[in-house]
Amino acid sequence: MGRRDEAAEVRRLLSVGRLLTLTGPGGVGKTRLAGHVARQVARVFPDGVWLVPLAALRDEAFVPHAVIDALGVRSESVRPPLEVLVEYLRERRLLIVLDNCEHLLRSCAVLAAAVLSATEGVRILATSRHRLGPAGERLFEVPPLSAPAPDEFARGALAAERFPALRLFADRAAAVVPGFTLGDGNQQAVARLCRRLDGLPLAIELAAVRVRALGVEQLVERLDDRYQLLTGGSPASAPRHRTLRSAVDWSHELCTPQEQLVWAWLSVFVGGFDLTAAEAVCGGEGLGEADVLDAVAGLVDKSVLVREEYGGQVRYRLLVSLRDYGLEKLEDLGEVTVTRRRHRDHFARLAGEYERNWFGPDQAEITERLRLDRDNVRAALDFCLTTPGEAQHGLRMASSLWFHWVAGGIWGQGRHFMDGALRAGARPDVALTRAMWAGALMSLVHTRSAAVLAGTETPRSTADRELSVPSPPPVPAGSFGPGRARTTTASFIVLTRVELACTLVSRGRPQEAVPLCVEAIALCEAHGEQWARGWALRTLALAYWSAGDYERAAEHARACLRLPYTTQQAQSLARTLDLLAAAEALALAGAAERAGVLRGAVDRIWRDIGGNPVETLQPGRLRIAERHARRALGDAAYERAHRRGGGLSMDEAVAFALGEVPEPSVIRPAGSAPDEVPLTRREMQVAALIAQGRTNRQIADNLVIAQRTAEGHVERILVKLGFANRSQVAAWFSTRRPEEG
Repeated sequence: MGRRDEAAEVRRLLSVGRLLTLTGPGGVGKTRLAGHVARQVARVFPDGVWLVPLAALRDEAFVPHAVIDALGVRSESVRPPLEVLVEYLRERRLLIVLDNCEHLLRSCAVLAAAVLSATEGVRILATSRHRLGPAGERLFEVPPLSAPAPDEFARGALAAERFPALRLFADRAAAVVPGFTLGDGNQQAVARLCRRLDGLPLAIELAAVRVRALGVEQLVERLDDRYQLLTGGSPASAPRHRTLRSAVDWSHELCTPQEQLVWAWLSVFVGGFDLTAAEAVCGGEGLGEADVLDAVAGLVDKSVLVREEYGGQVRYRLLVSLRDYGLEKLEDLGEVTVTRRRHRDHFARLAGEYERNWFGPDQAEITERLRLDRDNVRAALDFCLTTPGEAQHGLRMASSLWFHWVAGGIWGQGRHFMDGALRAGARPDVALTRAMWAGALMSLVHTRSAAVLAGTETPRSTADRELSVPSPPPVPAGSFGPGRARTTTASFIVLTRVELACTLVSRGRPQEAVPLCVEAIALCEAHGEQWARGWALRTLALAYWSAGDYERAAEHARACLRLPYTTQQAQSLARTLDLLAAAEALALAGAAERAGVLRGAVDRIWRDIGGNPVETLQPGRLRIAERHARRALGDAAYERAHRRGGGLSMDEAVAFALGEVPEPSVIRPAGSAPDEVPLTRREMQVAALIAQGRTNRQIADNLVIAQRTAEGHVERILVKLGFANRSQVAAWFSTRRPEEG
């Protein structure tokens, strides 16, 4: 890292104030310093440290949504997102890192002021080229990396050990020229180069890549020439943003014309993207797929693109400063709108494809793809809402993602885009009807199921018996390719059956609900579908519970828990465990303690994701499982069982519910399969060295890689495993079988 003093000062400022903004020009290392400090202070915040990347956002209204997403809060309502966020944070002690705020200053300032005024245990660490502005904000200007002056070299001593600018250059150069080292023969030249680049990390990294083609002395000479041209010979006239601009200009000039063009086109992506997406946006106009691949590979070699791996799939991204530069070049070409339209068209095609395939065996894969591409999906929708004549495309795209908004528990986000498209002039269509129908249907199922379990629904009059199955909304012709099953219509038939069954249960007619659920489950099984099957199984369990057949109710609730999709979705898991608790409280003698533990697990899950959206319907009313468990155990014993359940992880809660021995939750990240190893072979090697207590420098030496490369591996391991510190990685690795390491 090389910023020990700066990190210590940032920690001090964060301890005495609740809003600290790291400022400085692009490329100075604000994001890296914020991440480094966040990991150091993680243990101080019992509710965690949460990074919120904002570089991808363009719509100021979406800042609260981005924070909610990062925290894992799930809001199925259409309440204002800032209101949902403040309520979630009110009793928590955590740190929020808002990264890259400079283009969203107003929204970030409003959010920070609202959160900090309504909470006591929340702190905010922001990175921005400019201050946010709320009262109480403290500032820390991130300095450049230090490099030695000529008179600071001691004979025979290696300056790289004491100056982080030199160490960074050496690491980056060694990554492209194996065996490159700093010594008496070249360290003064490298120091001069780092001083010329004002110690800006990004500029140093871009220059170091050139060592592959030029010697250090040649590199310095070329840079000196550019520096004289830039400043007119006066160092006082070279502010750091111009220095970075010069370094980026130089990198751009050294790219081939094809690479320059692809760089500009790729700047419309936000967050990461895969090669297929790059080909869709950059293909055509004389460039074939092979040409795009060559250009992408060249930009990776020149450190313009960052290459990353997720689940064995390669993705790429542009650093913020390099993306901004690419957008400038795209504007010079006059191709911003047409390129963003190609970007929109690609993700709109994916949305349509995902909708057609949703009712089938690919749901988990579709969910993960949408998670990785969420920033690009938002950007595509933002383009539609802010570009004249594009609103109808935005409405169609947002509506086709109904399953994403509904199944992911982020219906408020979907409504944000659909309502925005309507305000921008889009006309309501069949796609919107389908989306609104699905959202309303699931809302009815939620509220009626909750009301039944709370014991608040009573049988209605005989007039209510005139119920019929509502028809699913129509699917427009041409929505499906030749030979494909009309899986979207199967999907809506299942949801209709589930809603009608739930309505029958809530009106005291559970026996009539059973065949509807059985039919829906059979249809789901025939298509290999899990999400709607989970709803059907839960509703079937609810029907048996309402009919007094508690053992069958528990049996079907457990069947729902065995669906991987259920256990990977916190809301679905909480609802299923709640129903199982109610069934077991009445089905099994002596099961009151189990019911108390399950209720504790349910309440913990809802707390972690922002609360049960339907609890507000009957505030303060005890649910049936709790009433029976308290009556059997007494208040003190029930509270002990409830606290025990509140201490379980999601995986442990599922294991407990199914009567299995839970594995320690530290051995794998939440949501991964028991035998899944989410790390690459190289990352497993790094994890093994972390378990041995090695530092990043020692890891780099052991594996003969650059220290920055080792740091990148460590950061990706933390992200993939969902951990906050190295000790968790060490514990995770130590529990693995020898053949897995």
